[in-house]
Amino acid sequence: MVKRVAIVLSGCGVYDGTEIHEASAVLVHLSRAGAKVQMFAPNVDQMHVVNHCEGKPTAEKRNVLQESARIARGDVSDLIKLDVSAFDALVIPGGFGVAKNLSDWAVKGKSYTVMPQVEKLIKGFHAAGKPLAMCCISPVLAAKALPGCEITVGHDVECKSWPHAQTATSLKEMGCKHVNKNVGEVHIDVKNKLVTTSAFMCNAPVHEVFDGLGVMVTELLKLA
Repeated sequence: MVKRVAIVLSGCGVYDGTEIHEASAVLVHLSRAGAKVQMFAPNVDQMHVVNHCEGKPTAEKRNVLQESARIARGDVSDLIKLDVSAFDALVIPGGFGVAKNLSDWAVKGKSYTVMPQVEKLIKGFHAAGKPLAMCCISPVLAAKALPGCEITVGHDVECKSWPHAQTATSLKEMGCKHVNKNVGEVHIDVKNKLVTTSAFMCNAPVHEVFDGLGVMVTELLKLA
């Protein structure tokens, strides 16, 4: 049976939207597995727009849905139209858009909130017994929507390979069980049908991130 998978995007570009390599890798792996994919994004303004050459915010304004259309080759729908009953699984790639547009983690840290639409969807898929996959920073969304869940964002000790290890510490302080995993590995929270992997939370070669995301997609579809 063909699996129907919804992907939630948060813009286009690592510093203010979806991490493009992660989204592309997820799409490739889902395509290879024969899944039917539909992409969604909220029709809201980005928190801000970042000049990706300089890594600095600009005065420009951009819309998350319109920017996500760049990744989706135009085929993206307003998040409000995502019907849980029409899909077998949900994937949310990483990128700072997760922490800026789908939540305010980037500004508030552990005191953050998740966009109500997004939190409702995560809880909806969970309540329906349908699996979820999140990578890079996006597991913070699960941490809020599914308190006490098991996740990985990589390692919890900072080093050259793991510069964002403090995220794991914060998630543990929130009551989640964080499991250290390498970039090519995933953690599966069997109880919550939640598959997570670190992706670009690790300073790893892009092919290693790609392969890790392939494992995430494979495990997600096994649960669907």
